[in-house]
Amino acid sequence: MEFNVKTLEGKDAGKVSLSDAIFGLEPREDILARVIRWQLAKKQQGTHQAKGRADVSRTGAKMYKQKGTGRARHHSARAPQFRGGGKAHGPVARSHEHDLPKKVRALGLRLALSAKLKSDDVIIIDNLVAAEAKTKALAATFETLGLTNALFIGGAELDGNFKLAAQNIPNIDVLPIQGINVYDIVRRGKLVLSKAAVEALEERFK
Repeated sequence: MEFNVKTLEGKDAGKVSLSDAIFGLEPREDILARVIRWQLAKKQQGTHQAKGRADVSRTGAKMYKQKGTGRARHHSARAPQFRGGGKAHGPVARSHEHDLPKKVRALGLRLALSAKLKSDDVIIIDNLVAAEAKTKALAATFETLGLTNALFIGGAELDGNFKLAAQNIPNIDVLPIQGINVYDIVRRGKLVLSKAAVEALEERFK
C-alpha cells in the first residue's frame, strides 16, 4: 500500500510503499498480550528477598522446657509466628523470565504495527533530524504535527540533536530501529517512523 511521507515541518515529501505482510495484518489482542507480558516479565528485576527462619539472627536454643509450663510446645524463636522470626514463604530473588517462541515475538511486532496503521496512528517522516539540540524548538514542531504522545523510531543511527532535544519532552520516546518493541508501540498514542526505519523493517521481515 502507498503511504504519504511528511517532513518534520508537516510538508509533503512523496510516498512510500508499505508491505501488507507487516502493516496489513488483522490485529490480535491475544498475541499482543502474550508479547507484552513476556517483555515486562523479562524486564522485572526479581531482586526482592525476605529472610526465612534460617536467615534471621536469633538464638537457636529451645525457648523453654517442653512440659510443665501449660504453654504450647515451641523450639526455636526463629519460627515465623514470633516477632523477629523468619518470614514464612516470603519472596526470594529469582528471574521472572519465561520463554516465548521467536515466531510469536516477530508476529507480535507486525501485529502492533498493523494495529497502529489501522487506527490511523502511524506517521512517516522523511528524516528525523534537528538543526539544533533545542527542546523548545522541537516541542513546537511536534505541536504543529499534533504529537503530544508518540514513539519515534529512527534508523540504525539516531541524529544526536534530535535525540537530545526530544528526551526532555513528556510522553515522547525516541528509539533506533534496533530498539523497536511491542510494549513501547502500544503504550504511546502515535507511532512516527522515519523512512530509514520503514526500509529496515521491510528488510527484517522480507
